[in-house]
Amino acid sequence: MLKEPRLLKIGVLGAGPIAQAAHFDAVRKARNAELYAICDRAQDLAERMAVEHTPRKVYHDYDAMLADPEVEAVIIAVADQFHVPLCSKAIAAGKHILVEKPLGVGVEECEQLRERLRGTGLVFQIGNNKRFDPGIAYAQRFVQEELGEMISFKAWYYDSTLRYTMTDNLQPIMLSSPDILRPEGNPKADKRRYFLLTHGSHLVDTARFLAGEIAAVQARLLERAGAFCWFVEVEFANDCLGHLDLHIPLRGDFEEGFAISGAAGSVKGRGYLPWFFKSSEVECFSSKDRLYRRPLGEDAHSYKRQIEGFAATILEGVPQHGASLEDGMAAVRALVAIARSAESGNWVRLDQVKGAV
Repeated sequence: MLKEPRLLKIGVLGAGPIAQAAHFDAVRKARNAELYAICDRAQDLAERMAVEHTPRKVYHDYDAMLADPEVEAVIIAVADQFHVPLCSKAIAAGKHILVEKPLGVGVEECEQLRERLRGTGLVFQIGNNKRFDPGIAYAQRFVQEELGEMISFKAWYYDSTLRYTMTDNLQPIMLSSPDILRPEGNPKADKRRYFLLTHGSHLVDTARFLAGEIAAVQARLLERAGAFCWFVEVEFANDCLGHLDLHIPLRGDFEEGFAISGAAGSVKGRGYLPWFFKSSEVECFSSKDRLYRRPLGEDAHSYKRQIEGFAATILEGVPQHGASLEDGMAAVRALVAIARSAESGNWVRLDQVKGAV
């Protein structure tokens, strides 16, 4: 792989599954970044990852990594409940931040984080890697440039009962340690909350990326046969009709997708598990020339492309299309609103929502 002369020196906090499956490899392959440091309190795990991924430094203390002047940016790849306090530490240390999605688990903590970031000039990006799927990125440009006034937007996210059979074959063998830091209790035990945070964060961000701001939601939730199914009516700021469908897990293949209609065209898209490194299949129809367009997306390592966008924003001062802290806050508001609406059956406005998912 061809590297650029100036590389952003990145330290990755957390050597768990998402770092092993995505971030270590993505930083190493990115054209404008260097895996400078790995940090995890579990010494055995950090050392084993260092042997495989060869960073310059290995840390077992986050404060020590933040104190290293050579570390320019950090990737925070730990449990959701730790995101906000660890981001706050990185802001205080003057480091640029890419934090895994979701930004946090509640509205108030995200608002407090925004105040800490204000005026620092630091680049802050949420790990919504789907924005860097070439098909989805192309669809977003088409929506902005050629779709015309939006009429309707539908999107869905179906996680498969068989997805772990797929990922076991696609991902590296995951290593763990008895010394890793875990949140209190077991966040995965509350499946309704866990699925909404983990999978719903992708669906909500894709909807906002393609269709714009979400003003209000009305959600219904059915729990049956071990599955959780949310149907969400969406009021977008642009007044188009909106619907989101989140089904975890589905008896069938994994699938993400969307369908958009506008005054001057339409878009359809279907996505795959990101570990296939395969671009979403997207077709855009333009009334102007009455032609369908379908991008190939030959480089579909969305995690690598996400790092390259993050680094380019910092090194070149040219903002890319990654999710900002404001995007992350809006997504958390939407998830909390969906949770509250599913409980009450009422419409919930995002600008009035408080609390946690």
